[in-house]
Amino acid sequence: MAAVETDFQQLRFGYQRSADQDAVTPVRRPVVVVGAGPVGLSLAIDLAQRGVPVVLLDEDSQLSAGSRAICFAKRTLEIFDRLGVGERVVAKGVKWNVGKVFFGNEEIYRFDLLPEPGHERPAFVNLPQHAVEGYLVERAAELPELDLRWHHRVTGIAQQTDHVRLTVSTPEGDYTLEAEYVAACDGARSPLRQMLGQESSGRVFRDRFLIADVRMKHAQPAERWFWFDPPFHPGQSVLLHMQPDGIWRIDFQLGWDADPEVEKRPENVLPRVRALLGEDQDFTLEWASVYTFACRRMPRFRHGRVLFAGDSAHGVSPFGARGANSGVQDADNLAWKLAAVLQGWGSDALLDSYADEREAAADENILNSTRSTDFITPKSEISRVFRDAVLQLAKHHPFARSLVNSGRLSLPSTLTGSTLNTASETPEGCRMVPGAPAADAPLQAKGDQARWLLRELAERDRGFTLLVFNEANDWSDAALRHAAEGLAPLQLLHLRPQDDTQGLLAQRYALLPGSALLLRPDQHLAARWERLLPDAAGQAELRAALQRALAR
Repeated sequence: MAAVETDFQQLRFGYQRSADQDAVTPVRRPVVVVGAGPVGLSLAIDLAQRGVPVVLLDEDSQLSAGSRAICFAKRTLEIFDRLGVGERVVAKGVKWNVGKVFFGNEEIYRFDLLPEPGHERPAFVNLPQHAVEGYLVERAAELPELDLRWHHRVTGIAQQTDHVRLTVSTPEGDYTLEAEYVAACDGARSPLRQMLGQESSGRVFRDRFLIADVRMKHAQPAERWFWFDPPFHPGQSVLLHMQPDGIWRIDFQLGWDADPEVEKRPENVLPRVRALLGEDQDFTLEWASVYTFACRRMPRFRHGRVLFAGDSAHGVSPFGARGANSGVQDADNLAWKLAAVLQGWGSDALLDSYADEREAAADENILNSTRSTDFITPKSEISRVFRDAVLQLAKHHPFARSLVNSGRLSLPSTLTGSTLNTASETPEGCRMVPGAPAADAPLQAKGDQARWLLRELAERDRGFTLLVFNEANDWSDAALRHAAEGLAPLQLLHLRPQDDTQGLLAQRYALLPGSALLLRPDQHLAARWERLLPDAAGQAELRAALQRALAR
């Protein structure tokens, strides 16, 4: 009999008293993460898997309401694989690669977000945020190093020289908790950001959108459909996504003058949905909300021993699925660096590199999000004329399709400007430059067991990985130890040309026999060599790249 899926929307978590509340003097923890959304949960799980004891505090007793974030990108799925929930997310979610763009009621073109073969994960999976959070909570419960406390609200914060002191409120009163580092993953309104007197700045868009989750049986394939100026919602835009269990997500542009409280009433939502689906389509309204969005970020994501991640640090419009995806990538970047510092093999400057790298990624997301929003919601007549002309041309002229922006969908940032990279010559056309996130590739199977590059790396991701592409493994354990001595955990992944059964590994990374790659614990490329020998010179080159990747 198949296991019954938990209804995460109905799940409630009870308060439990912690032994820390009874301590005579405040207990000091290595890391306290505040906020048990996708970002905080991902960060806490990653730290716990790396052997770092972590406390995760959340003031609530339940997971997200409604669908909220639903589109989880390939890079995020690959991170979830390392956190132990990727298979569940992909199995439950709706997998999709194709999007369609309509002008009026006419399809003007389609696009494929994963046009090349040889990736284990799809471009996107649609799954409500509360389901993803539920899987992460269940994974968190399996980890002895992770202490998840519901109904624990941070009401005060004070930074000291060597720690942070938190005041935590519970149903049984307040207590004091200390941490060597605090990660603020407490959302767009971030109480911790306010307590520290920090602000976000940017642009608020003068428009409103209605989100409606409806349950129905509908024959449309698992694709993203976006309408500009459709006859059923003239002058505005509409977005449609399939979710699991017969739930569909619909976004209706409303305009700035719309009253949010009025628009989300069922008697006003239902006619809009019927206009889209037709009178003969049966459906029920599950959830509705109205939102206004902004593209904003904090000037710096690090403030002493407090580090901000996800919506607490930066916010973008929902078009392009950049919010949750970029937040999980923040957590992926921060976890190994915190672990390195706490375990003694990373310098304090490594935490500065978190801020540098993820601020640059946030700027990239904000730029793309702003451009998307300006195209979708033109604010002047000339802007609308330009947009409509682009849409008309796009049906017949491929050059115009690059100008259509219905929300350029989330892609991981290539950290080309990072000080952790070792500069190297990269063959022209190769996208795997230092700073790039590792691209997957199929490897020679073991028996009936499929093998993938990212899974091979995940087995080694507690530290750095040296990938050597050669017929024979000429890097001995002694040579590897000598290169990394006193620096960081370093493991070898030796792949032979015959392991690259489809040639995609060599193609994507521009590898030749003897080539080598140094990959960070978060699977970003730190350095590459056309040939790296295990002699004294080669060991010195590898050691220098490790030192740079550790901000030493």
